[in-house]
Amino acid sequence: MVKKGADWRVKTLSQIRKRIMQTDRNMVEEMKYKKATNPAGIPVWYSNGMICTGETYKDHLRLTFAKGALLKKKDPKGLLNAHRAMIIKESNKLNETAFKKLIREAVLLNQPNKSMPTKKPSTRTKTKK
Repeated sequence: MVKKGADWRVKTLSQIRKRIMQTDRNMVEEMKYKKATNPAGIPVWYSNGMICTGETYKDHLRLTFAKGALLKKKDPKGLLNAHRAMIIKESNKLNETAFKKLIREAVLLNQPNKSMPTKKPSTRTKTKK
């Protein structure tokens, strides 16, 4: 995490944090993945399972979604890249409506019986050779 008052990343991550927490009343934030190079760790948001992580880099922020592959199908505004993440640079303007919808969709994917597509039972019968 970037030190308080450091730059645009602190302000932007704070705004993102606020939007995420407002989107679902069961949302929880934890600081995780602490290491020597980042002793504060990174924020991780949960609602019935992990929603996303918020990582700070030199020239951008990255929100990586736990179920991004499934979420990508529900992202008509193209907020997610091929690596199931949102990259936010200083020059970017966050589409708040699309962002909140994306978070709500991520929360829905964590609801029981909605997180993973179920496999249909096989209709083939095995034959003995």
